[in-house]
Amino acid sequence: MMRNFGKVAVLFGGKSGEREVSLKSGSAVLAALQRQGVDAHAFDPATRPLHDLEGFDRAMISLHGRFGEDGAMQGALELLGIPYTGSGVMASAIGMDKWRTKMIWSAAGISTPAFELVKADSDFAAIEKRLGLPLFVKPANEGSSIGISKVKQAGGLQAAYELAAKSDPLVIAEQFVGGGEYTVGILGDKALPIVRIVPKNEFYDFEAKYLRDDTEYLCPCGLSAEKEAQIQQEALQAFNAIGCRGWGRVDFLMDEAGRHYFLEVNTSPGMTDHSLVPMAAKASGIGFDELVIRILELAHVA
Repeated sequence: MMRNFGKVAVLFGGKSGEREVSLKSGSAVLAALQRQGVDAHAFDPATRPLHDLEGFDRAMISLHGRFGEDGAMQGALELLGIPYTGSGVMASAIGMDKWRTKMIWSAAGISTPAFELVKADSDFAAIEKRLGLPLFVKPANEGSSIGISKVKQAGGLQAAYELAAKSDPLVIAEQFVGGGEYTVGILGDKALPIVRIVPKNEFYDFEAKYLRDDTEYLCPCGLSAEKEAQIQQEALQAFNAIGCRGWGRVDFLMDEAGRHYFLEVNTSPGMTDHSLVPMAAKASGIGFDELVIRILELAHVA
């Protein structure tokens, strides 16, 4: 029996640097919807014109990165009048931009690691001195750890900048926080159980996220119940400060003294077999198929 969502387009693939990850996410989502009796159809905007979406009643966005997670697709769907999953145009655009996200969080009093914008003519040595070593360098508008590197020795910032700038002209350097990597999934107005990520690589890079089988994911995460509840509440505040809605993920770091710092927000998180939101949902008793349906139920158009 068809679930009453009408004809649903599952948008995945796309033309960003995260296309392969999106193909995995979208395939899993499409299969889950079809198992639940939803009239769901694959739609790859890299191979089909957007006007082919006319006639669909709802869109499930499983795109990652540019042209899918950055507000562009959200704007197109609003022009077409098609309800879609996840955050709206503004929040998607801001969430994709790590620099502007961190500026908003800083202005709102939400803790985030110290950061600086890096340009080709920056004083690299001065930035290294201000932020300290090691530090991270990353493209502001990429996901899946594409273009990220860790600078451990003095004089290494310029090469790291040049690598990141291949992915995006906007590059940030960020203070190293070394007490652990964590994430908080958001579903509706609730924060899911926190997941701790323990990579075997030096940090949680593309390989650790998608290719290795030895990355550890701990849920329960090992924090006290009181600390976890505090961070979940603050993660919702960080999510809302950007204007996000529907579902998403907020990543944070802990330092050795137990202080937490919010890192970035993901407005269209992965839904692969390595992905974190399904893992957190499962820990709260929500299976993958139910999670996908709940996300689709939250779809709307501005």
